[in-house]
Amino acid sequence: MTVCEPLVVAVSGVKNSGKTTLIEAMLPLLAEAGLTVAVVKHDGHSFDPDPPGTDTGRFMAAGAAGTAIFDGEKFKLVKKQAVTVKYLITRFPEADLILLEGFKHTPWPKLEVVRKGNSEGPVSDPATLLALVTDLPLVLPGVPVLPLDRPGDAARFLLRLVKEGGHA
Repeated sequence: MTVCEPLVVAVSGVKNSGKTTLIEAMLPLLAEAGLTVAVVKHDGHSFDPDPPGTDTGRFMAAGAAGTAIFDGEKFKLVKKQAVTVKYLITRFPEADLILLEGFKHTPWPKLEVVRKGNSEGPVSDPATLLALVTDLPLVLPGVPVLPLDRPGDAARFLLRLVKEGGHA
């Protein structure tokens, strides 16, 4: 379906707002609609991409600058180097849509998850909001509100954006 660059949308919100759960629920719906979707997640802490005891983890612990593992259908490449989200986005030229998990204080267009008992309102710059996904009675002028308990609505919203060329 990709004719031009993929649409990039951040799924943002405060910690434990339900970003991962929303993305996970939308992915099969977007795939079923024919989209190729990639996800880029930022980890604010250091993470171990190759658990200790795995061959690739042992190689990295022994001083390798990088490792790769593949099986013919998928691969994982790990490199010790600084990286930007813009660079990672370029690694998915086949994607119709790239979802960024997090990135609430960036200029990327976003769906912001606001969940009762976790947050009381959006924290992102309103100019970057494509829609709010929430279980609260929130209203922001010009910003659509999608129900948190119906991820299909958010998936259809994104599908429409991709088909319209990325404009809300």
